[in-house]
Amino acid sequence: MLYANYTEELLGIPDVIVKNVKKDDKDIHIYIEMKLKMQACPNCRMETKRVHSYRAQEVKDLSIQGLNTILHLRKRRYYCSHCGKAFFEKLPFLKRYQRVTSRLMAKVMDDYRKEYSTSSIAQANGISTATATRMLDMISYPMPKLPAVLSIDEFKGNTGKRKFQCILTGPVKRKVLDILPSKNSEELYAYFLKFPVSTRNSVRYLVMDMSLQFRDVMALCFPNAEIIVDKFHVCRHITWAMENVRKSEQKKFSDQRRKYFKRSRWILLKRNEKLTKEELLQLENMLSVSKRLRDAYWLKELFYKFMVSKNIDEAKSNLKNWNLAIGTVQIEEFEKCFEMIQRWQPYILRAFSLGYTNGFTEGCNNKIKVLKRNCYGLRNFNRFRNRILHMMSS
Repeated sequence: MLYANYTEELLGIPDVIVKNVKKDDKDIHIYIEMKLKMQACPNCRMETKRVHSYRAQEVKDLSIQGLNTILHLRKRRYYCSHCGKAFFEKLPFLKRYQRVTSRLMAKVMDDYRKEYSTSSIAQANGISTATATRMLDMISYPMPKLPAVLSIDEFKGNTGKRKFQCILTGPVKRKVLDILPSKNSEELYAYFLKFPVSTRNSVRYLVMDMSLQFRDVMALCFPNAEIIVDKFHVCRHITWAMENVRKSEQKKFSDQRRKYFKRSRWILLKRNEKLTKEELLQLENMLSVSKRLRDAYWLKELFYKFMVSKNIDEAKSNLKNWNLAIGTVQIEEFEKCFEMIQRWQPYILRAFSLGYTNGFTEGCNNKIKVLKRNCYGLRNFNRFRNRILHMMSS
């Protein structure tokens, strides 16, 4: 079927009449006007078709063929014979007081869901950075509803004149709930106390890292919740201990061997069961030159065995074996880990019986780092917060 009005169909705006199209190296200029039809007076609601005057208006639209699209709209001003009021026609593609089409605004809002900078979004859509920023300011998210399982973590945001911010997530439904401007205890108290007592009492589990500050604040604000320490943060301390032993031992070696140990450190950190035959031979050569390094590797593997326990009973048994091993092999770096795990043992073991972790939260932190890097930082906290919540809501 052939269209007589194929140009209007390609433009995709209903009831539009295309008068002319001009094109240059950067822009496409499309001259349009709307079909003449009855309009309801906003004052008396009477319908009229009488045209009072015209006004020329430039409107930016979605790009065509990679070029910026500028609509030159011949906008009608109608006159109501009943009440004498003059008013502009209603346009389905353009909101009041706007110079960009609704679909271009929707495209910009969708681009804000990705880790792009505001300037790159503005450039891609043929608008100014100030216009893109004003569209960002239209995004606003209220305080969230707290789920039964709540996760909290800090990240380095460097925004709002604060170095660290906090992220709240719901790990079960994998949803970012809110971004807090600071990890300061007083501000965290003030934020959580905004929620009703009944809401705070309904939170059953809190997932976090081994932060005494978070533990004290959350225990006070959520008295009925059980605290769970994330497994990743526990393993990280063991990895650091293993690395510190390697660094201290390789100082005793010659330059050539020391450089070899540094380049091959990943073999010491990789799980033994995942090593290939060649890597196992390389591991044996590395451990044969230092008994202290061999003992540290043994403790590391025992602890990883504890961390992959399938249930709470198996976890308690494997942790007991690791505690006994710490007593037989005296390595200062791992003794510090032992003291830390003893302090947090009840919270660590809950992760095996309940299965909740901070994995989703850590993934969100990585996306925030990408956003910060692409934007070279965001100084305004409210924009930073709304941008993250908008990005994570997709």
